[in-house]
Amino acid sequence: MTSKAGIPRGVWVLGIVSLLMDVSSEMIHSLLPLFLAGALGVSVLTIGVIEGIAEATALISKVFSGTLSDYLGRRKGLAVFGYALGALTKPVFALAQSVGPVVAARFVDRVGKGIRGAPRDALVADITPADVRGAAFGLRQSLDTVGAFLGPLLATGLMLLWAGDFRAVFWVAAIPAFLSVLLLVTGVREPARVTRKAAVRPIDRRALARLSTAYWGIVWIGGIFTLARFSEAFLVLRAAELDVPVAWIPMAMVAMNVVYAATAYPAGRLADAVSRDRLLAAGILVLVAADAALALGSGWGTFGAGIVLWGVHMGMTQGLLAAMVADAAPADLRGTAFGFFNLVSGVAMLFASAIAGMLWVSLGSSATFACGAAFSLIALLALMRRRLA
Repeated sequence: MTSKAGIPRGVWVLGIVSLLMDVSSEMIHSLLPLFLAGALGVSVLTIGVIEGIAEATALISKVFSGTLSDYLGRRKGLAVFGYALGALTKPVFALAQSVGPVVAARFVDRVGKGIRGAPRDALVADITPADVRGAAFGLRQSLDTVGAFLGPLLATGLMLLWAGDFRAVFWVAAIPAFLSVLLLVTGVREPARVTRKAAVRPIDRRALARLSTAYWGIVWIGGIFTLARFSEAFLVLRAAELDVPVAWIPMAMVAMNVVYAATAYPAGRLADAVSRDRLLAAGILVLVAADAALALGSGWGTFGAGIVLWGVHMGMTQGLLAAMVADAAPADLRGTAFGFFNLVSGVAMLFASAIAGMLWVSLGSSATFACGAAFSLIALLALMRRRLA
């Protein structure tokens, strides 16, 4: 069953599932750097390493669940398990009295994200016609991002209502996480068994040989680009650097994600009509502009411009990269393709957040964002070389 726009109903449901989980996650993540630094006394460098490990774990885990979904020819069960694992970790943040349980919960939560990510993205590609694939990935990303700004918005309101009670907000965040699992179980019907070749096994060398040069080019460009996109915890810390009241800092993430959500679907539709390489190049240039504003600005006006541009670049590039991976991969290896794409991005994310934290501590916040701009330009050069090859 499809909508009038030609996007399958299952994509809408998967998008709402992502929305609910992101409401939960972002209610916690928008406050977590402040909770760690204030309530638990953790340094900025340590926060950077924790965030890098957490996000890298999510991305690296996708390679295993992606290849397993190809081997089984089924996606939904792995996605359900991943969402359920994430939901079960949410109460730990409210209960934590030291940094150890927080790190453990972030790790397990991101393992859950990694398990569900590649099978879910492969499922979107499986059920979507090729001529609306960019729009479908853009829609799922847009709905996901609606959750990403509703979460901090709810966190802000509850922090004001409950006089800065982090733990009470974390308890509320568990509710949409469990609702997302229920909706996925009851609302998504997987298509007929995914066709696969007999040679496909988890991390099979012969299967990997079938992934094209064009696919691997996208993987490496995505990895370099991820070096430029360190953890968004640094956007929160930049807001705090401007002496914004703690309860209002999540509004910076709200603003960024409103722009992200508003941009992702139109960018996905555009990706079905124009050169995807050129659209990606434009998105990279927008990130350069965002980093420049965040590095050089000293007031709320310039900071706000940087936040808006960061959201635009996310909307232009994240669904687009997923559509490019789906286009370049054989249908029976989509899980593997998404998995390895995110493996490379995961390693890059780990290094990016660690580098960002070290630069912040040693040279200041401007150096962190200047480094992001430099990596963006390297990614742009790699994309230009790919087009000329």
